[in-house]
Order: sequence, then structure tokens, then C-alpha cells
Amino acid sequence: MSILIVDDSLVSRTFISDLLYEVGFTELILCESIEDAYKTIGFNDPETTSTDLDLILLDINLPGKSGIDACQEISDHELFCDIPIIVISGADHLEGLEAAFKAGASDYLTKPPSHTELLVRVRSALRLKTEMNQRKAREEDLLILNDRLAEMNRELERLSTTDSLTGLANRRSFNEFLSREWLREQREQQPFSVIMIDIDHFKSYNDHYGHLEGDVCLQKVAWALQGALCRPGDLLARYGGEEFVAILPHTDLQGAVELTENLHQRIRELELEHEDSTVASKVTVSAGIASVIPNQSISPSQVVAMADKALYAAKQAGRNQSAIATSPSNEAQSLN
Repeated sequence: MSILIVDDSLVSRTFISDLLYEVGFTELILCESIEDAYKTIGFNDPETTSTDLDLILLDINLPGKSGIDACQEISDHELFCDIPIIVISGADHLEGLEAAFKAGASDYLTKPPSHTELLVRVRSALRLKTEMNQRKAREEDLLILNDRLAEMNRELERLSTTDSLTGLANRRSFNEFLSREWLREQREQQPFSVIMIDIDHFKSYNDHYGHLEGDVCLQKVAWALQGALCRPGDLLARYGGEEFVAILPHTDLQGAVELTENLHQRIRELELEHEDSTVASKVTVSAGIASVIPNQSISPSQVVAMADKALYAAKQAGRNQSAIATSPSNEAQSLN
């Protein structure tokens, strides 16, 4: 235990330090003024600050800066505020004790202190410091634990909204995004587009190359499709199996068609072999586009159904192409 003794009287400093040393307190720092004490512990110098102190015994009546002022400064210091301060006062200067306690002192001694009183108050103050250290350690452990729990919760939230294979948004995340953006576009009366995308003959790909290669194919296609979505406000999700879906807020039919052409180009650039495809020797995709301006007569699920209907039309037309749907009642039209 490290104890700082600040007293301008050599006799008083020696008396107190000798008593403490006799009972095993060997880490004693003796100073004759506040200025000397501050310099010794690096109070005003972050590079030399010593935070190993456990207790301060401080004469309340000192030349220069007073003990009361020092109590206040120590209590206000971020690194020293938890250190107990026992102020020492002559019997004829007890009127300053109230000010000392208000300034942050935790106990007091009168000069000259008796052997028993000194040890009782010092040990009591050191127990207080130990308890404060333990409490602080528990609080720090709790903060660390809370940070870990928060990180785990963030990770759980991410996992609950992310497809584990492709890293894209999953169906749950898609549904939440769809509802939220639909309402916003409905308020603002802005165009809203959905693209359904399906890997052509993916079942035969899995049968021919195996499910592990099928997973790799899904990942590469997902990354290629994600690369085609340049705007942060768009969302690409894995809809299920080999199906993907893109939500494009603030995007009209022409913009959705142009983006879909880019999607096809990205897939062609992958040049993934597909020997069992009846469409091409490489992996290809079909896409269905639905584009509307949201209103009360149509729901977001109907727009998704329109895109799915257009996707079916693209497949029926021979795959590796796109089709569009502009209303729930009209037939989807192939773009080829």
C-alpha cells in the first residue's frame, strides 16, 4: 500500500511515517508542501503521473496552497479522485474540517495523533480504497461484458437478417425492407421496381457438378449480382434456393431494365461452365421485372408476384433473358 504524507512539519512527518513503517507500511512518500507532492506524483504532468497511491495524509494548514484547496483539486482530478484523503489538523484549527470534508476529505486526525487512532483511521481508509478498487474493477468487467453482449447482439441481428451462404439479405430482411420502402415510395409517389432473378437449370448444375460446387456457383452469382447494384438504397436478397430478388426504390421501368441488362452482363463475365444447360455452355440467369408507382389499389406483395410472373414468362420464352410486368392484370412481356 502506497501512502503519501504531506506535512510542512518535519517532526510531524517523521512521527507519522515511523508509526506506519513499524506496522508494515513501507511504501511511504513524504512531502513538505502541496507543490512538492504534486511534482512527486506527477499531478499536473500526464507523462509522469503516478496512479499507484492508495491513501493521502494531508495537513490542512500548509504554507502556499492550503490542504483544503488540495482536497478539492485532488477530488476533481480524473486519475486521483478515488484516493481517500485523511486531513490532519491541530486541535485549534478544527473549524476548517467542514470545508475539508466538502472539498473531498474522507476522514481526519488531530495533531499529534495517537498510535491507535492513526492506525485505525489509516486501515479504515485503506479498506475503503480496496473496496473502491474492487468496485471499479467490477464496473470495468461489467462494461467489458456489456460491450461483448452488445457485439453478440449485433452479430445475432446480422445473422438473423443475412443469408449464411451468400452474405446477402435473407427473406426476413427482404420482407422488412420491402414494407418500409413501399410505404415511403407511396408517400412520395415515386416509382418502385422489383426484379426476380433465377439461375437457369440450376438443379441440373447441382446434379452434374455436385452440391459443393453448386454452393460456390450461388456465391459467385450473388457477388456478381450485388456488384451490379451501385446505389446504397437498393437491396439484393436471396429469395430461396437459386432465386434472388432486387428491390429498387426510386427506379422506373427503364431504369430497372437497364439494371437488369447489367445483371445479365455481370453473369456472362463470370464464365461459369454449365455443361448440362440447354440454354448455353455457361451459367445464365432469367429475370422478371415489375415496376409501378405505389398506390392504395396495389400491395407490395402483388408487385413481387408481378415480378415472379414476369420471371416465369422469361423462362417460358427460352431463359437467359428478361420479361416485364407493369400491372397485376396484364400479361408479362419478354424483352427479347
